[in-house]
Amino acid sequence: MKHYFFQNIGVESAHLNFIVIYMDIGFHHLEEKRLLTLSFYIAGAFVIVALGFAILTSSGAILFDAAYSLIAFVMSMLTLKVANLVQRPDDDRFHFGYTAIEPTLNMFKSLIIIATCVYAVASSVQSLLAGGHAAEYGIGMFYGVVATVGCFSISIYMRVKGKHLVSDLVKVDSHTWMIDGVLSASILFAFILAYALELTEYKTLAPYVDPVLLIILGSAMLPVPFKILRESLNEVINKAPPESISAVIEKKFKKTLADVPYEHVEVRISKRGRDVYLLVHIIVDDAFSIATISELDEIRLKCEAEMREWDPAIIMDILFIKDPELAE
Repeated sequence: MKHYFFQNIGVESAHLNFIVIYMDIGFHHLEEKRLLTLSFYIAGAFVIVALGFAILTSSGAILFDAAYSLIAFVMSMLTLKVANLVQRPDDDRFHFGYTAIEPTLNMFKSLIIIATCVYAVASSVQSLLAGGHAAEYGIGMFYGVVATVGCFSISIYMRVKGKHLVSDLVKVDSHTWMIDGVLSASILFAFILAYALELTEYKTLAPYVDPVLLIILGSAMLPVPFKILRESLNEVINKAPPESISAVIEKKFKKTLADVPYEHVEVRISKRGRDVYLLVHIIVDDAFSIATISELDEIRLKCEAEMREWDPAIIMDILFIKDPELAE
């Protein structure tokens, strides 16, 4: 089952315990780090290649692609650091752990990409008004082929390998490479068009291809970082998921209370990075009775174990109350 903002990567058997779950998460952490490290090195290589071809071709579109690759490279360095931080437990400085850094980084990434796209569009409009910009289209076509194949390949690889990881970092990185692949494919198409125009009576139109392409690409790419920005901001401000998703989680939790007499359950949900936090108020009825606090602990452990078997990303706090006003 897939949810609004996280994937259920639960275990296959109800007999698996917390040790197996933590081993599974540890494996995912290593796989995540491997994917992000690979992305980091490839991004660095793409920066060098794109800058080299931008100089050779005098193309603003390839220079924009190089700038985008440079952003991806810098962001990859930060992503690797954050991937290590979010695995740390809470401490005296961060009482709720480091997972809030993950959506903050993704929000920062999206803002940088948005700024780059806006600048590219603005500079292209200026170039267009100045009469266009000629480039070495033959060399540009070769770059387009290499960059398109490379970007799409790494994006697909990260998406496939990271399919079962609870990692927004890998997900956003995969989207970043996909955007770069679309950008490179568009550059390839535009250079083919410009090269063809130079062989016809319409060769005076060829210099306009590069700036027009940048305007189209910069505008078309904007919805993706805006979407990432919105989702990351929702996590930073602790916005609750839609009611339909909350209902699914609440229904699943109530199934863990089969032996607990209660009147109502109030579940509050938030997500930051890979952690899904549940604050649960169980309003017990008159039939609820315990002899020791240890019995409450047993109920909490049972509920948390069953919920984490459903999704290991879940972290819970459970409160037992009688007065419904205390749950407000």
